[in-house]
Amino acid sequence: MKTLKRTLFALAMTASVVAMADQPIVGLITKTDTNPFFVKMKQGAQEAADKSGAKLLTAAGRYDGDNATQVTAIENMVGAGAKAILITPSDTKAIVPSIKKARDAGVLVIALDTPTEPKEATDALFATDNFKAGELIGEYAKAKMNGKPAKIATLDLAPGISVGVLRHNGFLKGFGVKEGDPSIVCSQDTRGDQAKGQTAMENCLQKNPDINVVYTINEPAAAGAYRAIQSAGKKDVLLVSIDGGCEGVRNVKAGEIAATSQQYPLKMAALGVQAGVDYAKTGKKPSGYTDTGVTLITDQPQNGVASKDTKFGLDECWGTK
Repeated sequence: MKTLKRTLFALAMTASVVAMADQPIVGLITKTDTNPFFVKMKQGAQEAADKSGAKLLTAAGRYDGDNATQVTAIENMVGAGAKAILITPSDTKAIVPSIKKARDAGVLVIALDTPTEPKEATDALFATDNFKAGELIGEYAKAKMNGKPAKIATLDLAPGISVGVLRHNGFLKGFGVKEGDPSIVCSQDTRGDQAKGQTAMENCLQKNPDINVVYTINEPAAAGAYRAIQSAGKKDVLLVSIDGGCEGVRNVKAGEIAATSQQYPLKMAALGVQAGVDYAKTGKKPSGYTDTGVTLITDQPQNGVASKDTKFGLDECWGTK
Protein backbone atom coordinates (compact mmCIF):
# COMPACT_ATOMS: atom_id res chain seq x y z
CA MET A 1 0.00 0.00 0.00
CA LYS A 2 2.84 2.37 0.91
CA THR A 3 4.56 1.53 -2.36
CA LEU A 4 1.37 2.35 -4.26
CA LYS A 5 1.02 5.68 -2.42
CA ARG A 6 4.64 6.57 -3.20
CA THR A 7 4.09 5.69 -6.84
CA LEU A 8 0.93 7.78 -7.06
CA PHE A 9 2.68 10.70 -5.33
CA ALA A 10 5.61 10.45 -7.75
CA LEU A 11 3.24 10.39 -10.72
CA ALA A 12 1.38 13.44 -9.40
CA MET A 13 4.64 15.33 -8.90
CA THR A 14 5.79 14.39 -12.40
CA ALA A 15 2.48 15.58 -13.87
CA SER A 16 2.81 18.83 -11.92
CA VAL A 17 6.35 19.41 -13.19
CA VAL A 18 5.30 18.69 -16.77
CA ALA A 19 2.33 21.08 -16.43
CA MET A 20 4.62 23.80 -15.10
CA ALA A 21 7.08 23.19 -17.93
CA ASP A 22 4.24 23.50 -20.44
CA GLN A 23 2.95 26.74 -18.89
CA PRO A 24 3.68 29.65 -21.27
CA ILE A 25 5.53 32.57 -19.70
CA VAL A 26 4.60 36.04 -20.91
CA GLY A 27 6.19 39.29 -19.74
CA LEU A 28 4.62 42.75 -19.47
CA ILE A 29 6.80 45.84 -19.13
CA THR A 30 5.01 49.17 -18.69
CA LYS A 31 6.36 52.71 -18.55
CA THR A 32 5.41 53.03 -14.87
CA ASP A 33 3.32 51.13 -12.35
CA THR A 34 1.66 54.27 -10.94
CA ASN A 35 -0.12 55.79 -13.95
CA PRO A 36 -3.73 54.48 -13.88
CA PHE A 37 -3.49 53.70 -17.62
CA PHE A 38 -0.72 51.16 -16.99
CA VAL A 39 -2.35 49.85 -13.83
CA LYS A 40 -5.37 48.94 -15.97
CA MET A 41 -3.12 47.46 -18.65
CA LYS A 42 -1.48 45.21 -16.06
CA GLN A 43 -4.92 44.16 -14.79
CA GLY A 44 -6.00 43.22 -18.30
CA ALA A 45 -2.81 41.25 -18.87
CA GLN A 46 -3.20 39.33 -15.60
CA GLU A 47 -6.84 38.48 -16.35
CA ALA A 48 -5.89 37.22 -19.81
CA ALA A 49 -2.96 35.22 -18.43
CA ASP A 50 -5.13 33.58 -15.77
CA LYS A 51 -7.75 32.73 -18.38
CA SER A 52 -5.24 31.12 -20.73
CA GLY A 53 -3.20 29.35 -18.06
CA ALA A 54 -0.07 31.44 -18.65
CA LYS A 55 2.39 32.79 -16.11
CA LEU A 56 2.69 36.59 -16.24
CA LEU A 57 5.91 38.37 -15.32
CA THR A 58 5.61 42.14 -14.81
CA ALA A 59 7.98 45.07 -14.53
CA ALA A 60 7.81 48.84 -14.94
CA GLY A 61 10.01 51.89 -15.23
CA ARG A 62 10.42 54.06 -12.18
CA TYR A 63 9.18 57.05 -14.17
CA ASP A 64 8.00 57.84 -17.70
CA GLY A 65 11.18 57.83 -19.80
CA ASP A 66 13.12 55.35 -17.64
CA ASN A 67 14.78 53.24 -20.34
CA ALA A 68 17.43 51.61 -18.13
CA THR A 69 14.89 49.79 -15.96
CA GLN A 70 13.04 48.53 -19.03
CA VAL A 71 16.30 47.22 -20.51
CA THR A 72 17.00 45.29 -17.30
CA ALA A 73 13.44 43.95 -17.28
CA ILE A 74 13.80 42.56 -20.82
CA GLU A 75 17.04 40.82 -19.88
CA ASN A 76 15.50 39.35 -16.72
CA MET A 77 12.41 38.10 -18.53
CA VAL A 78 14.43 36.46 -21.30
CA GLY A 79 16.52 34.78 -18.60
CA ALA A 80 13.35 33.61 -16.84
CA GLY A 81 12.16 31.84 -19.97
CA ALA A 82 9.54 34.26 -21.28
CA LYS A 83 8.34 33.24 -24.74
CA ALA A 84 6.76 36.63 -25.34
CA ILE A 85 7.29 40.14 -23.96
CA LEU A 86 4.76 42.96 -24.17
CA ILE A 87 6.21 46.43 -23.72
CA THR A 88 5.11 50.06 -23.66
CA PRO A 89 8.50 51.57 -24.48
CA SER A 90 9.57 54.60 -22.47
CA ASP A 91 12.30 55.58 -24.91
CA THR A 92 11.12 54.40 -28.30
CA LYS A 93 14.59 54.50 -29.88
CA ALA A 94 16.94 53.57 -27.05
CA ILE A 95 15.04 50.35 -26.24
CA VAL A 96 15.43 48.95 -29.77
CA PRO A 97 18.83 47.17 -29.30
CA SER A 98 17.48 45.33 -26.24
CA ILE A 99 14.35 44.30 -28.14
CA LYS A 100 16.55 43.02 -30.98
CA LYS A 101 18.53 40.83 -28.56
CA ALA A 102 15.33 39.35 -27.21
CA ARG A 103 13.94 38.65 -30.67
CA ASP A 104 17.26 37.13 -31.75
CA ALA A 105 16.87 34.77 -28.78
CA GLY A 106 13.51 33.64 -30.15
CA VAL A 107 11.27 35.80 -27.95
CA LEU A 108 8.17 37.39 -29.47
CA VAL A 109 8.09 41.14 -28.67
CA ILE A 110 4.88 43.15 -28.99
CA ALA A 111 4.60 46.90 -28.41
CA LEU A 112 1.47 48.07 -26.58
CA ASP A 113 0.13 51.64 -26.88
CA THR A 114 3.44 53.17 -28.00
CA PRO A 115 5.25 52.15 -31.21
CA THR A 116 9.00 51.83 -31.24
CA GLU A 117 11.13 53.79 -33.69
CA PRO A 118 11.16 52.15 -36.17
CA LYS A 119 7.85 50.32 -35.73
CA GLU A 120 9.43 47.23 -37.29
CA ALA A 121 11.67 46.80 -34.23
CA THR A 122 8.87 44.75 -32.64
CA ASP A 123 6.97 41.83 -34.11
CA ALA A 124 3.63 43.62 -33.76
CA LEU A 125 1.88 46.67 -32.30
CA PHE A 126 -1.46 46.68 -30.44
CA ALA A 127 -2.42 50.30 -29.83
CA THR A 128 -4.78 53.20 -30.23
CA ASP A 129 -4.11 55.40 -33.22
CA ASN A 130 -2.61 58.12 -31.03
CA PHE A 131 -2.56 60.63 -33.89
CA LYS A 132 -6.30 60.04 -34.36
CA ALA A 133 -6.90 60.44 -30.62
CA GLY A 134 -5.22 63.86 -30.74
CA GLU A 135 -7.01 64.79 -33.95
CA LEU A 136 -10.42 64.06 -32.39
CA ILE A 137 -9.94 66.40 -29.45
CA GLY A 138 -8.42 69.01 -31.77
CA GLU A 139 -11.50 68.89 -33.99
CA TYR A 140 -13.70 69.07 -30.90
CA ALA A 141 -11.84 72.07 -29.45
CA LYS A 142 -12.02 73.90 -32.78
CA ALA A 143 -15.77 73.34 -33.02
CA LYS A 144 -16.31 74.32 -29.37
CA MET A 145 -14.44 77.61 -29.84
CA ASN A 146 -16.91 78.43 -32.65
CA GLY A 147 -14.64 80.94 -34.37
CA LYS A 148 -13.41 82.66 -31.20
CA PRO A 149 -9.67 83.52 -31.44
CA ALA A 150 -7.65 80.84 -29.65
CA LYS A 151 -4.67 81.20 -27.36
CA ILE A 152 -3.45 77.65 -26.98
CA ALA A 153 -1.28 75.95 -24.36
CA THR A 154 -0.05 72.42 -25.06
CA LEU A 155 0.94 70.36 -22.05
CA ASP A 156 2.98 67.61 -23.66
CA LEU A 157 4.78 64.43 -22.61
CA ALA A 158 8.56 64.62 -23.13
CA PRO A 159 10.94 65.06 -26.07
CA GLY A 160 11.36 62.09 -28.40
CA ILE A 161 8.53 59.90 -27.07
CA SER A 162 6.44 58.91 -30.08
CA VAL A 163 3.09 58.64 -28.28
CA GLY A 164 3.43 62.23 -27.10
CA VAL A 165 4.51 63.50 -30.51
CA LEU A 166 1.63 61.71 -32.24
CA ARG A 167 -1.00 63.03 -29.86
CA HIS A 168 0.39 66.58 -30.02
CA ASN A 169 0.58 66.61 -33.81
CA GLY A 170 -2.87 65.07 -34.10
CA PHE A 171 -4.33 67.81 -31.90
CA LEU A 172 -2.74 70.53 -34.03
CA LYS A 173 -4.08 68.97 -37.22
CA GLY A 174 -7.55 68.61 -35.75
CA PHE A 175 -7.54 72.21 -34.56
CA GLY A 176 -6.26 73.35 -37.94
CA VAL A 177 -2.96 74.93 -36.92
CA LYS A 178 0.67 74.09 -37.58
CA GLU A 179 3.64 74.00 -35.24
CA GLY A 180 4.86 77.54 -34.67
CA ASP A 181 1.45 79.12 -35.28
CA PRO A 182 1.13 82.34 -33.23
CA SER A 183 -2.03 81.00 -31.60
CA ILE A 184 0.16 78.48 -29.71
CA VAL A 185 1.36 80.72 -26.90
CA CYS A 186 2.90 78.11 -24.57
CA SER A 187 4.18 74.52 -24.69
CA GLN A 188 5.47 72.65 -21.64
CA ASP A 189 6.42 69.02 -20.91
CA THR A 190 4.64 67.23 -18.07
CA ARG A 191 5.72 63.56 -18.40
CA GLY A 192 2.01 62.83 -17.97
CA ASP A 193 2.26 63.66 -14.26
CA GLN A 194 -0.40 65.60 -12.31
CA ALA A 195 2.00 67.69 -10.23
CA LYS A 196 4.11 68.52 -13.28
CA GLY A 197 0.92 69.31 -15.20
CA GLN A 198 -0.06 71.82 -12.53
CA THR A 199 3.37 73.45 -12.57
CA ALA A 200 3.37 73.58 -16.38
CA MET A 201 -0.03 75.26 -16.43
CA GLU A 202 1.05 77.76 -13.79
CA ASN A 203 4.08 78.62 -15.93
CA CYS A 204 1.94 79.01 -19.04
CA LEU A 205 -0.59 81.26 -17.31
CA GLN A 206 2.23 83.38 -15.96
CA LYS A 207 3.60 83.70 -19.48
CA ASN A 208 0.19 84.39 -21.04
CA PRO A 209 -2.81 84.92 -18.72
CA ASP A 210 -5.21 84.97 -21.70
CA ILE A 211 -4.85 81.27 -22.57
CA ASN A 212 -8.30 79.89 -23.43
CA VAL A 213 -7.54 76.44 -24.94
CA VAL A 214 -5.46 73.79 -23.16
CA TYR A 215 -4.43 70.48 -24.73
CA THR A 216 -3.04 67.89 -22.30
CA ILE A 217 -1.19 64.66 -23.07
CA ASN A 218 -3.30 62.71 -20.57
CA GLU A 219 -5.83 63.09 -17.78
CA PRO A 220 -3.41 63.26 -14.82
CA ALA A 221 -1.77 66.24 -16.57
CA ALA A 222 -5.25 67.65 -17.20
CA ALA A 223 -6.14 67.32 -13.51
CA GLY A 224 -3.04 69.30 -12.62
CA ALA A 225 -3.83 71.90 -15.26
CA TYR A 226 -7.38 72.25 -13.93
CA ARG A 227 -6.07 72.96 -10.42
CA ALA A 228 -3.79 75.68 -11.75
CA ILE A 229 -6.61 77.22 -13.80
CA GLN A 230 -8.91 77.23 -10.75
CA SER A 231 -6.23 78.66 -8.47
CA ALA A 232 -5.64 81.47 -10.95
CA GLY A 233 -9.36 82.26 -10.97
CA LYS A 234 -9.62 81.70 -14.70
CA LYS A 235 -12.93 80.92 -16.36
CA ASP A 236 -13.88 79.99 -19.90
CA VAL A 237 -10.72 77.93 -20.42
CA LEU A 238 -11.39 74.93 -22.67
CA LEU A 239 -9.47 71.90 -21.37
CA VAL A 240 -9.23 68.73 -23.48
CA SER A 241 -7.30 65.52 -22.96
CA ILE A 242 -6.64 61.91 -23.96
CA ASP A 243 -6.94 58.47 -22.30
CA GLY A 244 -10.54 58.00 -21.16
CA GLY A 245 -9.77 56.41 -17.81
CA CYS A 246 -12.59 56.12 -15.29
CA GLU A 247 -11.30 59.04 -13.22
CA GLY A 248 -10.76 61.12 -16.34
CA VAL A 249 -14.31 60.45 -17.55
CA ARG A 250 -15.63 61.43 -14.11
CA ASN A 251 -13.73 64.70 -14.54
CA VAL A 252 -15.45 65.17 -17.90
CA LYS A 253 -18.81 64.52 -16.24
CA ALA A 254 -17.96 67.09 -13.54
CA GLY A 255 -17.15 69.66 -16.21
CA GLU A 256 -13.47 69.91 -15.35
CA ILE A 257 -12.43 68.49 -18.72
CA ALA A 258 -14.59 69.32 -21.74
CA ALA A 259 -13.73 66.19 -23.72
CA THR A 260 -11.29 63.30 -23.81
CA SER A 261 -10.32 60.65 -26.34
CA GLN A 262 -10.92 57.24 -24.76
CA GLN A 263 -8.48 54.39 -25.30
CA TYR A 264 -8.70 50.73 -24.26
CA PRO A 265 -5.48 49.52 -22.56
CA LEU A 266 -7.15 46.46 -21.07
CA LYS A 267 -8.00 45.34 -24.59
CA MET A 268 -4.42 46.00 -25.75
CA ALA A 269 -3.06 43.84 -22.94
CA ALA A 270 -5.57 41.02 -23.40
CA LEU A 271 -4.85 40.78 -27.12
CA GLY A 272 -1.12 40.90 -26.45
CA VAL A 273 -1.17 38.11 -23.88
CA GLN A 274 -3.29 35.91 -26.13
CA ALA A 275 -0.89 36.46 -29.03
CA GLY A 276 2.02 35.59 -26.73
CA VAL A 277 0.36 32.39 -25.56
CA ASP A 278 -0.48 31.40 -29.14
CA TYR A 279 3.15 31.93 -30.12
CA ALA A 280 4.40 29.86 -27.20
CA LYS A 281 2.07 26.99 -28.13
CA THR A 282 2.14 27.08 -31.94
CA GLY A 283 5.04 29.30 -33.02
CA LYS A 284 2.60 31.55 -34.87
CA LYS A 285 3.62 35.22 -34.76
CA PRO A 286 1.31 38.22 -35.05
CA SER A 287 2.49 41.04 -37.28
CA GLY A 288 1.71 44.62 -38.20
CA TYR A 289 -0.54 47.07 -36.39
CA THR A 290 -3.81 46.24 -34.63
CA ASP A 291 -5.92 49.33 -33.90
CA THR A 292 -7.64 48.89 -30.53
CA GLY A 293 -9.95 51.87 -31.03
CA VAL A 294 -10.60 55.40 -29.79
CA THR A 295 -13.84 57.22 -28.87
CA LEU A 296 -14.38 60.90 -28.11
CA ILE A 297 -16.15 61.29 -24.75
CA THR A 298 -18.02 64.49 -23.85
CA ASP A 299 -21.33 65.71 -22.45
CA GLN A 300 -21.09 68.83 -24.62
CA PRO A 301 -21.28 67.36 -28.15
CA GLN A 302 -20.43 69.50 -31.15
CA ASN A 303 -21.88 69.30 -34.65
CA GLY A 304 -19.67 67.42 -37.06
CA VAL A 305 -17.60 65.69 -34.36
CA ALA A 306 -18.67 62.14 -33.50
CA SER A 307 -18.77 61.51 -29.75
CA LYS A 308 -20.30 59.48 -26.94
CA ASP A 309 -21.48 60.75 -23.55
CA THR A 310 -19.94 60.11 -20.13
CA LYS A 311 -22.39 57.29 -19.40
CA PHE A 312 -20.88 55.37 -22.31
CA GLY A 313 -17.41 56.48 -21.19
CA LEU A 314 -17.90 55.17 -17.64
CA ASP A 315 -19.36 51.90 -18.89
CA GLU A 316 -16.39 51.36 -21.20
CA CYS A 317 -13.55 53.13 -19.41
CA TRP A 318 -10.37 51.33 -20.34
CA GLY A 319 -12.27 48.08 -20.83
CA THR A 320 -12.34 45.48 -23.55
CA LYS A 321 -15.16 47.28 -25.36
